Amino acid sequence: MRRTLSDFKSDFFKALAHPLRISILDALRDGELTVNEISQRFDVEPANASQQLAVLRNRNIVIARKEGASVFYSVSDKTLFKLLDVARDIFNNHLIGVRSMLEEMESKQPAKRFRR
Repeated sequence: MRRTLSDFKSDFFKALAHPLRISILDALRDGELTVNEISQRFDVEPANASQQLAVLRNRNIVIARKEGASVFYSVSDKTLFKLLDVARDIFNNHLIGVRSMLEEMESKQPAKRFRR
């Protein structure tokens, strides 16, 4: 079956569609982390961290490296951080737009007078 770029993008973004997975990826900017380090950092059960990492591994977004009894996770393609940065920029631009709209609405409100 031939996969299209749209299919790849859809599956890729589905894998990113969880706040903990995004947080894990942001944390991996600083280097490898184990499941225990991730679970402690985000105050989640190790099973939950493992489950989220499994989703990312199945889409080849993170890779695992075993050393003794520990498994270290890292991002497979550092270009992902550019995508996360762009998403942050879009979020910030959205907030700026909402703030401007609220300021404009506030400036059009008549001054409230208090009765005594």
